[in-house]
Amino acid sequence: MRAIVVDRWMEASELTVREAPEPVVGAGQLGVDVHSAGCNFFDILIVQGKYQVKPPFPFIPGGEIAGVVREVGAGVKGFAVGDRVLAAAPMGGYAERIAIPASFAHRMPDAMSFDEGAGFPIVYPTSYAGLVYRAALQPGETLLVHAAAGGVGLAAVQIGRALGARVLATAGGADKCAIAREAGAEAAIDYNAEDFVERVKELTGGRGADVIYDPVGGDVFDKSLKCIAWNGRLLVVGFAGGTIPSVAANRILLKNIAVTGLHWGAYAKNEPQRVPETFAALFRLYEEKKIHPVVYRGYPLEEAAAALAALGSRKTHGKVVLNP
Repeated sequence: MRAIVVDRWMEASELTVREAPEPVVGAGQLGVDVHSAGCNFFDILIVQGKYQVKPPFPFIPGGEIAGVVREVGAGVKGFAVGDRVLAAAPMGGYAERIAIPASFAHRMPDAMSFDEGAGFPIVYPTSYAGLVYRAALQPGETLLVHAAAGGVGLAAVQIGRALGARVLATAGGADKCAIAREAGAEAAIDYNAEDFVERVKELTGGRGADVIYDPVGGDVFDKSLKCIAWNGRLLVVGFAGGTIPSVAANRILLKNIAVTGLHWGAYAKNEPQRVPETFAALFRLYEEKKIHPVVYRGYPLEEAAAALAALGSRKTHGKVVLNP
């Protein structure tokens, strides 16, 4: 089986295709032919040994897949050979085949392509859970989405619009701002060219944004506190900017705001009932054509290094995928 195999800590630029053992499909698992695998920034950190999870060598990276069921393990109900599925996988997506717990898999809507499916199982549930369960976004409220042309950012723009919010966005460059507007943002602010704080205040008549979706951290988090509305919710989704911020509690008190976190991966352990509920809601929105994964480009497996380089350079938008 062809796969990207990591046998030491390395740079993403060193990744190459090697032969790997066929995955063994155990009880409670599905064997899946991987048609598309989603690329994520954490994949770069994992192969470098800089992620909080350090898998034992050798391992195959890749945490999102879409493909076709080729084998159903003992005790699995509800799936059959030939089903089109998507899944968030603990590891192993950068390969021709994978074995995953059946509980991680979801049948794809008929109209969804494999590339779209590979761009779905992490970013869309992350954005939905953040906006619905944690920030309680309401119709008519103003949502500000940072890094709005990235994977989770575009998902948040689309979901926010579908939930009836007025969506504002920040992105780096005119092209990415255009992508955010196409996804549903009423206005997109190029943070390379202007101060988003003043622009958000201008667009909201000085009130600020009710909910701010922040996957960046660092200075973006600090500045967001200056343009958040009374009773606003600042949603901490990640730290793509590389710096984990701190906040003085008096700033939370003065505007009556909440700073709330979102860790989608922990729902499977702590609130497992939320997982099928979330995917059911998202698939309904997809079928109603209110959300749709945006795929920047699909790369062959042999070009995994180039795919991650494009992602790491922040020159991409939406999702980067591999096609094993």
